[in-house]
Amino acid sequence: MRKTTARLADGRQIIYYDEPGSARRTLHEDPRELPERAPGSELRTDPLTREQVVVAAHRQGRTHLPPSDQCPLCPSTGGRHTEIPSPDYDVVAFENRFPSLSGDEGRCEVLCFSSDHDTSLARLGAGRVRTLVDAWADRSAALAERPGIEQVYCFENRGPEIGVTLHHPHGQIYALPFVTPRTSTVLASARAHREETGGDLFEDVLSAERKGPRVVVENEHWTAFVPEAARWPVEVHVYPHRPVPDLPSLDGAERDAFAELYTDLLGRLDGLFGAPLPYVSAWHQAPVRDAEARALSRLRLEVFSVRRAENKLKYLAGTESGMGVFINDVAPESTARRLREVAP
Repeated sequence: MRKTTARLADGRQIIYYDEPGSARRTLHEDPRELPERAPGSELRTDPLTREQVVVAAHRQGRTHLPPSDQCPLCPSTGGRHTEIPSPDYDVVAFENRFPSLSGDEGRCEVLCFSSDHDTSLARLGAGRVRTLVDAWADRSAALAERPGIEQVYCFENRGPEIGVTLHHPHGQIYALPFVTPRTSTVLASARAHREETGGDLFEDVLSAERKGPRVVVENEHWTAFVPEAARWPVEVHVYPHRPVPDLPSLDGAERDAFAELYTDLLGRLDGLFGAPLPYVSAWHQAPVRDAEARALSRLRLEVFSVRRAENKLKYLAGTESGMGVFINDVAPESTARRLREVAP
C-alpha cells in the first residue's frame, strides 16, 4: 500500500491509500473556495450518568442524501470539484467538513472505501478490505498520538434506515477525548470477571461461543458469532483468536484472514433478506493511554442491523430508549443458523 498526504482548500488533511499496481499518484490541487471551517463542538457532562454529550449545532447544515451527480465523496471531474480532488482513488481518508468533534474536543475523519459511488464494501472483495484494515490501523495509530485523545473509534453506518446522510460507500473514524460509556461498562465487567474467576472475559466468551450453536463463520485467526444475549435482530461479533488491544496490533496474517472472513460475512448479511442490509459496523479498540484498560481490553468488531424481517425494522421503543432494556424479537440461535445457510 502506498500512502500520500495532501491538503484540501480549507487546510484539512487528506490521505490517499493506493493499492499495489495502482498508478503513481499525481496530487491535484483543490480549487474550491470553501467557507471558514466550522466552529468547534462542545462537550457537556450529564450529571446523572456522568456521561459525555457532544453538542455540534453546526452539523444541522451538513449535506443530506444528495443525488449521485452531486455526491461530495465521488472523485473530482473537470466540471465538478468534490472533497477528493483526484479523478480516481482506491481508499482515501480526510477530515470531515462537518465534524461532530473538532479542535480541542477531538477529530472526525471520513474514510471512503472506493471511488465507485454505486458499489458497497460487501462487493469490493477481500483485497480492498485488506487495504481498509491497513488504513484503519494507520489512522488509529496516528490519531492516538494526538494530545488529549483517549480512544479511537472506526465504524461504518450503511443504509438510510441507519441514518446515513451520504450513499457513497464510506465509514468514519472518531478520535475521542474521553473513553466511551460502552467501553467503560465493558471494562468494568472485564475487571470484575478477572477478580472473580482469574480469567479473561473476552477469551472465556470466545471459547464458549466457539463450542456453541451461534458461530457463523471462522478461520485460523478469527471467529464471527451471534452473541448469546444479542440486542439486535441481526447482530454478529467478530473476535481475533489472539488477544490484541487494537487494530495497529494485528499482524499481517491476521489482517489477511480478517479480510477474507469479513468479505464472507458481509455477503451472508446481504443474502439474509435478499437485499443490501442496513447496518452499523463498529470496531471496539482499547483506550490509548490507560495501561490497565489496555491489558483488560480485546479488539473486536460488532456488526448489527435494525432490520428484523424482510419488510420490518426494529425501532427503539419505551424499554430500549427509556431504560436501556433491549427486547429482541429474534432468537440469536435462529439468526446464526440462517446466516450459516446463506451462500456468501
